Formats: sequence, C-alpha cells, structure tokens
Amino acid sequence: MRVTVLGAGSWGTTVAALLCRRDHEVLLWARNPDVAAEVNEQRSNAAYLPETRLPARLAATADLEQAARHAELLVVGVPTSAFRETLERLRPHLSPWIPVISLSKGLERDTHLRMTQVIKDVLPGRPAAALTGPNLAKEVMAGQAAASVIATEDLTVAAALQRELQRGMFRVYTHHDVVGCEIGGALKNVIAIATGMAQGLGVGDNTRAGVMSRGLAELTTLAVAMGGEAATLAGLAGMGDLVATCMSPQSRNRHVGEQLGLGRSLDEVLGGMRMVAEGVRTSSTVVELADRYGLQMPIARTINDVVTGRIRAADAYRGLIRSVPAGHESQPG
Repeated sequence: MRVTVLGAGSWGTTVAALLCRRDHEVLLWARNPDVAAEVNEQRSNAAYLPETRLPARLAATADLEQAARHAELLVVGVPTSAFRETLERLRPHLSPWIPVISLSKGLERDTHLRMTQVIKDVLPGRPAAALTGPNLAKEVMAGQAAASVIATEDLTVAAALQRELQRGMFRVYTHHDVVGCEIGGALKNVIAIATGMAQGLGVGDNTRAGVMSRGLAELTTLAVAMGGEAATLAGLAGMGDLVATCMSPQSRNRHVGEQLGLGRSLDEVLGGMRMVAEGVRTSSTVVELADRYGLQMPIARTINDVVTGRIRAADAYRGLIRSVPAGHESQPG
C-alpha cells in the first residue's frame, strides 16, 4: 500500500517509520524542504527526533501535490491550526474513497469541530478515523511497548486500519466512540498544562494527583455532553493519554505549564519551542464548549485565564500553595 503521512514532527515521523516496517511505500510530507532533504539524505530528523535513525525505505517530500497523488492511505499529523488548510490544498490531487487518519489532538478554533469532522467536511466520502492514546513519540520510536486506539464508527474499517498500524510492541485497539476518543485527546492537553504548572510551582504530588483526577472528570463530562461514552474516558484515549501527558517530561503541554509555574511568560515559553503545544489553543475552545453545554469545568476555565493573561500561574493555585507561618521562614546559610 502507498501511504502518505502529512507532518514531519515527532509523532508524524514516528508513525511514518512504523508504517515502513510493514513494507508499505511510505512518503512523509514536510512543510520545510530542509527537513524533507534531511530525511532523504541523512535518514534523520534531528529537530524532532534527535539521535534517531530513520528507515532506509522512508521517503520525504515538501511537494504537497506529490504527497497527495501518492496516497492510498492518508495519515494527517499537522497541527490543528493548519489541518483544514492543508487538506484543502491537497484535495484536488487526492484519490476518492481512500481512508484518512488523524493524528492531531485538538479542536478547530472557530468551528469547534473535531479533526475527523474536519476530514469529513473537506474530504467527503472518505472514511475518517483518529489514532489516539498515550503515545510519546520517542518511546515508540525506541521500540518500547505502547498502546493506541484507532477510532471510527465503522469497525470493519477500524479493523483494517488496525492491521496496517499495529507492529511489534506498538499495540492498536479499535473503538467506535470517536467523540469520546477525540475529546479525551484534545482536553488532556489542557489538563497537562495545569499539572505542569503544579510542578513548576512546587505544590507537590498530592496536588498534581488531585488536578489530574478532577481533570479526568472534566473531560469525561464534556465528552458525554457532546455524545461520547463515559467508559471511553476510563481507557487509553482518556485516562491513559492523560497520565502520560501530565507526567512525562517529554510532554510539550506539561512543559508549557511547568515554565509558566516558574514565572516565565507564555510568549517566552512558546518562542523557545519548535513543536506546537495544542493545549494553549484548545483551552479557549473548551471554555466555549463548556458555555454551550452549561458545564462548569473550573480547571479548563482557569487554564484559559492563565494562557490569555488574565491571571498568573501562581494565582491559579491560590489556596493550594503552602504558606510559611510568620517567624518560620528558612534562613540562608
């Protein structure tokens, strides 16, 4: 099968490498021609997967039309802010009926659509699925055991995609609850910013566990309000993804929160990152959805207040940070 993967970030490159191991003809599209040239000539993508050797059979291009014409299976791993525009650009060159898999975890800002909904809107008539779960790219690339979920309403399609994606220690499970899986993947990024802030502020593991637990309740509440199933959020696409993203130092969203907790400005933090932290954009969309469905969702609202500059990270944890009684301050020396 000829597979095209759009997006040469860490996860897009990792999925492309996984698919190569199944003897597909895999073409990775990179927006930056220098990245495509590095993949082809040096078998590496140092900016996103340092010290990693890529399969010899993986080819790359910066030509979106070439990437589209190659595809019998399309995998989309570009940031959510570029998702629709990228699909619109390739649409005239894409074959009909081919399956399209989203790797992107977030919501479209203006429409509040999930990424599989954007696929159906821009590329009607093609099966749309989401690959989601606790998948840290560097660990998967290193061959460590990991589990993911391929979610689409048609379980026959899901089973076919499962066979193409599963390889070795990378296990893939099928799921019919696309809403629950995609909302879990989107909102966990917001909760990861909250737990990162806790780390930066030094409030302790008990506090972080509380934030994660209440965060799981929030994303479950929103998913159910939007038509998802509560049980979905207790599995890989909910709790599993949430734990990995909130706890791992590899998590971009956790990193953003931690740096905010240390007192850095959001512009400063984002300016030093090559990859996108989807939770920053998602927070405002989640608040708008909470308003639409009449949900409180205090953690998501507070994180949105922080990233929009209404309050500081320390203000978000007011009442949760231990204060030292007068006369008991630690002394230097």
